[in-house]
Amino acid sequence: MAPNTKVNRGEVHRSDRIGWLRAAVLGANDGLISTSSLVVGVAAAGPSRAAILLAAVAGLAAGALSMAAGEYVSVSSQADTERADLDLERGELATSPEAEQAELAGLYIARGLSRELAAQVADQLMAHDALGAHARDELGIHETTRARPTQAALASAACFAVGAAPPAVLAALVPTGALTPAVVAVTLGLLLALGSAAARLGGAPLTRGALRVAFWGAVAMGCTAAVGRLFGAVV
Repeated sequence: MAPNTKVNRGEVHRSDRIGWLRAAVLGANDGLISTSSLVVGVAAAGPSRAAILLAAVAGLAAGALSMAAGEYVSVSSQADTERADLDLERGELATSPEAEQAELAGLYIARGLSRELAAQVADQLMAHDALGAHARDELGIHETTRARPTQAALASAACFAVGAAPPAVLAALVPTGALTPAVVAVTLGLLLALGSAAARLGGAPLTRGALRVAFWGAVAMGCTAAVGRLFGAVV
């Protein structure tokens, strides 16, 4: 597929960010919530500072690697599907270009163009970049949203580590008696900021995005603290 030719008139479209934004937001949220919940849950069982810190660091490392592997496998599957569809389309263009041109014209007719104009548009697009036209208009594959496994994996791992760093640092510096309220307060504040930033980048309402992230983070920490307290008391 030939590279897209973009005409920039000063317009800003957020779809260009979708590939890395989804992975970055997911990684940061997961790193912050899961590591904070882990620290709060382990702290509720009453172990030593060393045990809490070990759990935080292990959670950071394991979570970052898990996020990278999961994103790479998931997005690679999407990339494989896109590649297979493009290969199929390339073969059809080589063997039956007239039928493919008629199919493309039919798509434009279905979108509201007249039969004559649709035929002209299909003819010109086929002459310019036949595979690109079919990829975009028939398959829905756009350059800005193409699957990029390595980019998604690195973004997820890095953002998970960044998100997991604050609770890990608190576990190392804050006395165990004050650790739980400190982690909860810092985590909720960061979740509100992260949710607002993600909403702004994505063009969504700031308040709804921030409160949604903070609410589920609070639920996760509360449930994990209850589990830690329960099993800590049993042990």
